[in-house]
Amino acid sequence: MGIELELHTERPAAGNGQRSRATLLHGSYGHGEALAAALPAYAPHGSSWLARIDPYGDTLFNEQTAGIAHGEALALLAHCAEVRGRAALSDLAELLARCARTPGSWVWCMGD
Repeated sequence: MGIELELHTERPAAGNGQRSRATLLHGSYGHGEALAAALPAYAPHGSSWLARIDPYGDTLFNEQTAGIAHGEALALLAHCAEVRGRAALSDLAELLARCARTPGSWVWCMGD
């Protein structure tokens, strides 16, 4: 089980790989398993935006929600001691920050 991340210029078309590739700015595929393990271990339960990431399905963040989730990712990063988890959370935080700074963009979290 892993969670892959992609940053898109506009809302990605789930299930339509060709159209989604046209809007792709950056993909992160190397930390999927570590991210899937780190999120439940460090993310607070309840109303956290990061707690909404589905390790088995798709979760989307627009530029507004990415800004909020970015702050949460930084807080989780400060508490994560495991090297692979830190790398995964750092990658997630970077994509969320880029999304928050890019009007109209989306982060697509793809679980398996």
